[in-house]
Amino acid sequence: MSGDGALPREDPAPAEPEDVTPFETPDVYGAYPRLSDDQIARLAEHGERREMRPDDVLIREGERCETFFVVLSGSAAIVEDYGTPDEHVLRVHGPGRFLGELGLLHGQVAFYTAVAREPGEVLVLSVDELRRLVTRDPVLGDLVLRACLGRRALLVGQGAGFRIIGSRYSPDTRRLREFAARNRLPHRWVDLETDEEAEALLRRFGVKPEETPLVIWRDTTLLRNPGNAELARLIGLPQLAASNGRGDLLVIGSGPAGLAAAVHAASEGLSTTVVEAVATGGQAGTSSRIDNCFGFPSGISGAELTERGVLQATKFGAGISVPAEATRLEPRDDHYAVTFADGTEITARTVLLATGARYRRLTIPGIERLEGTSVHYSATLYEAQQCRTDPIAVVGGGNSAGQAVLFLAAYSPKVYLLVRGADLATHMSRYLIDQVERHPRVETLLHTEATEVIGEEALEAVDVVDNRTGQHRRLAVRALFVFTGADPDTGWLSDTLALDARGFVLTGSEAQARSAPTVWEGLDRNCLTLETSLPGVFAAGDIRSGSVKRVASASGEGAMAVHFVHRHLGTTPTPGHTDDSPRTRRKESAWLA
Repeated sequence: MSGDGALPREDPAPAEPEDVTPFETPDVYGAYPRLSDDQIARLAEHGERREMRPDDVLIREGERCETFFVVLSGSAAIVEDYGTPDEHVLRVHGPGRFLGELGLLHGQVAFYTAVAREPGEVLVLSVDELRRLVTRDPVLGDLVLRACLGRRALLVGQGAGFRIIGSRYSPDTRRLREFAARNRLPHRWVDLETDEEAEALLRRFGVKPEETPLVIWRDTTLLRNPGNAELARLIGLPQLAASNGRGDLLVIGSGPAGLAAAVHAASEGLSTTVVEAVATGGQAGTSSRIDNCFGFPSGISGAELTERGVLQATKFGAGISVPAEATRLEPRDDHYAVTFADGTEITARTVLLATGARYRRLTIPGIERLEGTSVHYSATLYEAQQCRTDPIAVVGGGNSAGQAVLFLAAYSPKVYLLVRGADLATHMSRYLIDQVERHPRVETLLHTEATEVIGEEALEAVDVVDNRTGQHRRLAVRALFVFTGADPDTGWLSDTLALDARGFVLTGSEAQARSAPTVWEGLDRNCLTLETSLPGVFAAGDIRSGSVKRVASASGEGAMAVHFVHRHLGTTPTPGHTDDSPRTRRKESAWLA
């Protein structure tokens, strides 16, 4: 095996000093913490010690992660392309370190192989036992979760995992890349037009360029233009399966509103399943930093907030499935049937719509061919790492744009913020405005609109115009980030529910006024606050007409909706649910395969 296990810089903050053994990868930004003796002792009460001999394979790339390992003595190496000519060491861990990353907590397959480097001993726990322990111990839980998130970010940044081979002009290539990026799946894009590796891979697998895009993993698995669901199965994301049973609550959408509802519903004894068309977290999940989220005084990334919500929901027994795109909602007697894009049908006594809104794409000449390569609709570590040496531009005047600007300015030498309006205060929070205006790398251009992007294979410049004077200007930038708002994802509901003029779902008295009188016959109540024009169907978060469009308010609406679900069902919440309660220990929803 070759390589020194060195890590790239992932954050402008300095690394914490740490005593490391020779050849051991130093801790970088909390991604490789060392467990304390007390923490190891606590884990040992629920695991077993096992001898580790040189070259023992502890975790194998491509296989589902089912075991949590803590190195007690000796050392273990994290290896990519194990057993091939391209084999190389990514990390080396010594005593006190644990093995695994985000996939470990979600039951995904491993994106690397962990192999014993020096003889010693490991502590072995089941992943189910680990989940229980980290939810009971907040200190241990924070340490493990932050490390797993950091390790996943490093894998993504290094291009580990599977490869997507396809043309930058292909919509399917763009779809696969977006799905992988939004779900934080380690992967690398091989550009059919410019990367020499693409031609070699096509020859090796006997594939013609017109048969792309391809997904290749470990040189043993080849998928020809897979759908998102097929790629999800390869990685081990939980899949939706039809069931004859009727759950209490089906949550459609997994942003802050959907995840908050899942946590509260499952913790209060309702059988709950969450389905998501693209990736957990919604728009919030792509946010680089959320500084005004209650309970996180130093801020939190959208990815971390999402993963915390997912773990909390699954802790209480909620099932979460990605991808599962709902296409039809149909009332049937005392329940509802929801049909999905793959033909699967699920029935539930109540439904919560929390699909949020879809990013509004910028429509200017030249932009379509560069979307997914130089034009982005989110600002995550994956995109930021491509901007270390180049100036970039951000379009938008709201909080999402402000958060993106500050995050990207930590990487890029120059960030232009293009704002159509005359003042940032119209749509951006004061705390963000103050930081944006003070940042030395950020230049805000008010009254400015992008009119055209320049570049064939990559962005070279953006043409802008001052909408007061009509003066044109060309900005030499290498990436464009667009945050110009979003439109409701309600096209599939237009024939079923009452919507406002913009397509958002009406709730409460407005919804009842637009529904047929016969719908409410037989009910001894009026339409509830978050209820739609169909009794038992609720809406929360950005999809709802009149919502505040903030993470905190969406989370609050999701929790509040569960109260109304109980009222509709005539059930009583079971307060104070704990991880040891009989309901929580029940099997995961039968809706999930």
